[in-house]
Amino acid sequence: MRNRTRVTAPAAALLGTATVLATGAPALARPFSTGERSGAARAGGGTPVPGPETLSDPVYPALGNDGYRVLAYHLDLAYDATTRLVDATATLRVRTTDDLSRLSLDALGLDIRSVRVDGRTAAFEQAGEKLRITPARPLREHDQVTVCVEYGADPGRVLAHTAWVPTTDGFAVCPQPDSAHTVFPCNDHPSDKADFSFRITVPSGLRGVANGTLTRTERLSGGRTAYSYRSRAPIATELVQITVGDYVIRDRRGPHGLPLRDVVPAARAAALEPALALTAGQVAWLEERLGVAFPFETYGLLPCNSDDPDAFDFTGLETQTLTLYKPNFLLQEEAKIGSHMMHELVHSWFGNLVSPATWADLWLNEGHADFYGLLYRYERGWPDSLGMTTMEARMKDTYARGDQWRHDSGPVAAPDAVNLFDDQRYLGGVLTLYAFRELVGEDVFHRVERTFLDRFRNRSASTQDYIAVASEVSGQDLSGFLRDWLYGTTTPRMPGHPDWTVTPVTPAPATPHGLRGGRHHDNSATL
Repeated sequence: MRNRTRVTAPAAALLGTATVLATGAPALARPFSTGERSGAARAGGGTPVPGPETLSDPVYPALGNDGYRVLAYHLDLAYDATTRLVDATATLRVRTTDDLSRLSLDALGLDIRSVRVDGRTAAFEQAGEKLRITPARPLREHDQVTVCVEYGADPGRVLAHTAWVPTTDGFAVCPQPDSAHTVFPCNDHPSDKADFSFRITVPSGLRGVANGTLTRTERLSGGRTAYSYRSRAPIATELVQITVGDYVIRDRRGPHGLPLRDVVPAARAAALEPALALTAGQVAWLEERLGVAFPFETYGLLPCNSDDPDAFDFTGLETQTLTLYKPNFLLQEEAKIGSHMMHELVHSWFGNLVSPATWADLWLNEGHADFYGLLYRYERGWPDSLGMTTMEARMKDTYARGDQWRHDSGPVAAPDAVNLFDDQRYLGGVLTLYAFRELVGEDVFHRVERTFLDRFRNRSASTQDYIAVASEVSGQDLSGFLRDWLYGTTTPRMPGHPDWTVTPVTPAPATPHGLRGGRHHDNSATL
């Protein structure tokens, strides 16, 4: 998982810190979480109006667009190894939710060449991080239309933020949390998940890779090869992966015959094999713990083909069906990497299968990933970074820090764009889950986890959705308990541990706890 500080907030394939109220709830209304829309763009009498250029996310208020939802994306990219540039076409199938005279997509650093809506040329303008599109005719509510955008991109371009990771032989992408729109025009918010297909054309000798499974390989003229992929499940834009480079594919089988696909730098395939061989056992362990089978058609690791320490400033990043890593990290012994590999694997369930409704709900991703990652570590007797070997010991230490973290970084479920990825979303989330489990017991806790995953499968869910499931499954109103843990400004008493104490708050440091400078950082306790 990465962090970045900001000061602002073919078509045929498609056809086939929020302020905390006294009640402990977020002050800003959340955007839609399961396909619902605010209706903010609707004009009385059916008069088309421009769609709103925001989804009112409490962390990134300028991100996303309303008035429609994306049903599917097809991304067709061609990489030129000589110029190191990308020519691309993004084809979106969208369904309007309002009468629109204009719609917008998120786009930054893309050289837009043309836009067509249902095959007809559309007027467009780029304004800030928005691509405004005015179709030849107004769109009516419930219309399904195809939007085709032709553009160019330079993976090496310097931008305020970017998802591109240039390598010596191509690139990878790291869209999280809000940079997918530097790679392709999109409705860049995790609440608008869509189907994805890809076609990546590269010089022969290189390989193009994307989410999902390979559906076709074409040998083209001029010494080029095109690789096509499709995902069976919808993907949030922040989870898209597109990679080009000198890679080999290592296939193996996981539990229940699950296809495992690793995308490995050709020169390092043998050296990385010990780490890659760990995945099958990790999937089996987590399936047993969660009681929910691995949710996608494949999984694997992508050690990005770069030794540059500045290529990306994080250890691992989940993208759907592929986890991006620094190769050198995976060359370490199992005790050094296994817990963090588990952290990233957990995101296949918490974060990918069920995505956050808003970025304020990030603790659902990171808290769960660290919770199970730490359990995996302690079961194996691997000491953590503090030298502890039990969850109880680590949680007692974390509990003591609770008020300081709330003072410095806000409550667990009320981040802002500066502290979004600090310790409070990771270990603060673990502490909340631990307190919940201590209150209701192991069996109820796991029933809540399974119900939450099943109910919001392939959708997005909010903190309130999790609280509602917890209350329903446990048979008791847990809203007050969980809101105190998630939104309170002081740390509640820990169930079952009346002797645990919280260290008094000292003046806040210059930066939020866990933020060590730079544009990215790792705060996972599983490292």
